[in-house]
Amino acid sequence: MPPEKPHWAHLFPEVVTSGLCTGCAACVVACPYDVLGYDDTNGRYKPFHVDADGGFDDCTHGQRGCTLCTRACPRFREWETETDTFLFSRARNEDEVAGISKDIVLARATDAELHERGQDGGLVSAILVWALENDMIDAALVSYLEGDGTSWKAVPGVARTRQDVLAAAGSRYTYSANTLAYGKAIADGAERLAMVGMSCMASAPPMMAARKAGKVARRFALTVGLLCSKTFDDAIFPELLEARYGLKREDMVKMNIKGVLQIWMRDGSYHEIPLKECHEWTRDGCKACPDFAAEHADISTGGIGAFNDWTLTIVRTDRGRELMDSMLAAGAIEVRPGDDDPGAVALLRKLSRVSRRRWPETAVPTPGLVPARPGA
Repeated sequence: MPPEKPHWAHLFPEVVTSGLCTGCAACVVACPYDVLGYDDTNGRYKPFHVDADGGFDDCTHGQRGCTLCTRACPRFREWETETDTFLFSRARNEDEVAGISKDIVLARATDAELHERGQDGGLVSAILVWALENDMIDAALVSYLEGDGTSWKAVPGVARTRQDVLAAAGSRYTYSANTLAYGKAIADGAERLAMVGMSCMASAPPMMAARKAGKVARRFALTVGLLCSKTFDDAIFPELLEARYGLKREDMVKMNIKGVLQIWMRDGSYHEIPLKECHEWTRDGCKACPDFAAEHADISTGGIGAFNDWTLTIVRTDRGRELMDSMLAAGAIEVRPGDDDPGAVALLRKLSRVSRRRWPETAVPTPGLVPARPGA
């Protein structure tokens, strides 16, 4: 019997419609025939197949041997073990609930503008500016706010300059499949890309590389992952924030999550929304995602812990360590030991464990819940 060549007809039932699909759009970006689209209307955030080429649940190109969509998907079959082994030359140990790492530190930008306008000390902005200005990358796939920003709809885009990075700075808690900016970046001549994305997106570049998904995989030179327990449907703005609290999205200037949803308004007022009230608007693609800690990024970052202007930073790969070391040596960042904020490290492990419990028992056995060691 010839070996199986899994394609869209396998991806559709096993991932897209099974609850495992995060909406990362890696399959869309990897498709060489442009028969996959992406639906981000009404909170859907899912790929779909063009009916003319095999119908919604099959693919004529897949029938002829194309497997790139399943090679790109960071939730298809043994995705975690394959990606761990590719990046780190081993599977994770039982106690590595937040993934394999080299260092856990606190870091922030030393550049005053990047520090002020970036999130939690501006580390991610500093990384992208450094990589652009030191000829490590040609462009970065990031998210922006649509239009003038008052809709608070996050959309994928390309950053090529310091000003582009600053325009993308800050957090939004609705979803943007930043991978979808790949086509524009390449069309404009970029060959070496960085991607900033939530945990699900951060697994896509190394998954593509591990499964040899062609030119797309080779063009990713750096992946910066964002710690993420969930994102919200855009409906949270009218249905919760405005209806219950009178907070109109067009009047918001900043958002953050520090145990609560924090919102700053144009009139100078500040508001806190309990996260349990936001739960109803959790995006469907987040409900089975087991990865809080962006476990397959080169560098994983998040604003958890006691210090609001420092980023908890997990350095995972040799590439990530080399970048951080070069920035530190040049004075572009300052770094403190992660042990300076033991509560942040403990919270990282706790939230990672909570996320891993989401993985369905009906899916492949990994990445099921990793048991905690006493005191972990």
